[in-house]
Amino acid sequence: MSTRHFLSLFDLTTDEYRALFERAGQIQAARERGERPGTLERRVLGMIFEKASTRTRLSFESGMAQLGGSAIFLSPRDTQLGRGEPIEDSARVMSRMVDAIMIRANDHGMVETFAANSRVPVINALTDLNHPCQLLADVYTYQRHRGSIAGKRVAWVGDGFNMCHSYINAARVFGFELTVAAPSGYEPATEVVEAAGDHVRLVESADAAVEGADLVVTDVWASMGQEEERLRRLRDFQNYQINDEIMARAKGDALFMHCLPAHRGEEVSASVIDGPSSVVWDEAEARMYTQQALVEFLILGEFPGSSG
Repeated sequence: MSTRHFLSLFDLTTDEYRALFERAGQIQAARERGERPGTLERRVLGMIFEKASTRTRLSFESGMAQLGGSAIFLSPRDTQLGRGEPIEDSARVMSRMVDAIMIRANDHGMVETFAANSRVPVINALTDLNHPCQLLADVYTYQRHRGSIAGKRVAWVGDGFNMCHSYINAARVFGFELTVAAPSGYEPATEVVEAAGDHVRLVESADAAVEGADLVVTDVWASMGQEEERLRRLRDFQNYQINDEIMARAKGDALFMHCLPAHRGEEVSASVIDGPSSVVWDEAEARMYTQQALVEFLILGEFPGSSG
């Protein structure tokens, strides 16, 4: 049996996603009861970080510990990856010593190369192309608050970068309608949009994107590595803030999500992110449960306790 990786949302089937969300719910319920199932006892996750992180490191590292396993944090400055060792060689060595590897990288090609040379599952924990682990948490959170996201209207407002790409992919995988509003010059990659077909449409204004939406999503205007563009981006994105006026155009029970960290007063107003429509804290917590279910599946080859 070939090694399964999770590099994009297209790496699992519809049935596997159903079972993953069911398992994530079981893990969350067990934690709320004070239980810690030892499904990953003596299993080790290697964690390679080329980019800084709060939620990604906490969710993977805590998640492994709570299931009886352990995680090893690796940064380029602490490994031979930072001294020019070929990615292929690092992958061949590391994958002989751990049970799975997650990578938070600058270049998506690095993760693909690593996976191609790894004996164990590799998880994309963010690249310049997409962020599939975040979408697991977002879809799971929406499902717990409002039921299935299939057929719903989702609005993405802001930069058409990796998180936007992930929402476009998610629209294809989970069957929702996505509307993207991004300033000129910041649109999502053409090939990603074209592959999604009727699942996604691009509009010019935040007003048009949010109209009648069930879910409104945004992200920071200047991601890691784009800090030198900050002043220009603040100017270019000034009409794309999610505030009370914009949210009023969505459905009355619409939810707001943000992958965090957030810059209140820039991409989102404090009144929205701290308001009744916001589920960002549930969304952040859900990173752990959905990733625990994902790691269980990739390492064990099944979802423990799943009915499917």
